Amino acid sequence: MDTIKLYNSSAEREMHENMAALYAIILSLEYLERAFARDSVSATEYTAECNKLLLQYKTVSQMVSAKELNDFPRTYRLNCPAAMRRLEVGIPSTIEHSNSGSGLSGNNAKYVAKAVQDFITTMDALSMDMRSVDKLHPLLSDLLQSINAASFLPTDFKWKSVFRNWLIRLNQMKASDELDDDQVRQLLFEVEQSYADFKSMLDSSE
Repeated sequence: MDTIKLYNSSAEREMHENMAALYAIILSLEYLERAFARDSVSATEYTAECNKLLLQYKTVSQMVSAKELNDFPRTYRLNCPAAMRRLEVGIPSTIEHSNSGSGLSGNNAKYVAKAVQDFITTMDALSMDMRSVDKLHPLLSDLLQSINAASFLPTDFKWKSVFRNWLIRLNQMKASDELDDDQVRQLLFEVEQSYADFKSMLDSSE
């Protein structure tokens, strides 16, 4: 019986390997999202594994064309809505949403200090003209997690959705992409305004 070749060159072989890796990552992420929804994994385990899969996806996705990436779910008939939503957002659900039941929230000095530190770090980075996606994404991710962990803030604290949308926007860009002047100015303004609101609500809660 003749062997059927899936590729005729090293470039084609690499492409097939990348596609196989993407398929495995998306499927694993779908199973993880469903397991977390059923409370089959802890918040800590979910967050660590989800971050790992998102990082792997980010790495592999840079090795394929934008068209192949966009067509991937349809081409390979992947029905993974939870995974695709998580890839769109680019951060674990525990960071995207308030998660007071996971032991990550609180109103004590530790959580307040962490949030203040993340606000200042992000503002300093933007003021020093740091604008690349791979630098800003982790800063905003940490900031959103700190805001969610502050139990004195209302669930509908408007800056949560603002920073979540920024993360989605950054996640749709390449790691090497940079924000333009208007975007940097707008983001810095919103971080400064959210910090002022954060301190105001903290004062009123004491």
